[in-house]
Amino acid sequence: MTKHNGIEIFSTLQELVHPHRTALLVYDMQVGIVPQIPDGPAILGKVQTLLQATRRAGIRTIFTRHMSLPLELMGGFQYRMAMAWQRKQSPAEVSSPFLRDSPGFQLVPELQPLPSEAIFDKLAMSAFEGTPLQFTLRDCGIRSLILAGIALEIGIEPTCRQAADLGIIPILVRDACGAGNSEAADQCVSTLAHMGDTIVTDLKTISELLATTERSEGTHKDPVK
Repeated sequence: MTKHNGIEIFSTLQELVHPHRTALLVYDMQVGIVPQIPDGPAILGKVQTLLQATRRAGIRTIFTRHMSLPLELMGGFQYRMAMAWQRKQSPAEVSSPFLRDSPGFQLVPELQPLPSEAIFDKLAMSAFEGTPLQFTLRDCGIRSLILAGIALEIGIEPTCRQAADLGIIPILVRDACGAGNSEAADQCVSTLAHMGDTIVTDLKTISELLATTERSEGTHKDPVK
């Protein structure tokens, strides 16, 4: 960590991965989303591993869920996107698959939040838009955000970009992020790496750092079954 003009500048993963400086965002691991990608079960397993490691290290955790509105509350943009995603030619043909009380809207059973964790529901792709995420991170003094979940090329990439625009360093756990289109996801990662404001890492690397944090801070907790 470098200090300049009284400002702490954190540059490396080793400096950032700490309960006082980072939080985990588990993006849209919902019953209706995980099965949509071919490697959904593998991504779920990696997110579980990451979640267990962050919990043992005392890292704050937030889950997001993508929500769709009843048809009566959908406007022109929402109908347009629903037609594109559902491949329909008429707005009269679309459905609203992620209504708040629908089975597909819920988080997968393997990733149930603890009482100390939060779920933020959203309509947009970025996890910051229309949610209390920025307020929560700022209020806790968080400097960086670990991201994992589904889908990288749809919502995780714009969340990384908006985090950086807000001065929060995104930490993308690449192999714990699923994608519906692997080519598009690779392009997103290449662009994020080119920009330089997102730290791209993998599950093994960040798990080892979390284990070191756990030992140094004495924050060990038994894994949640």
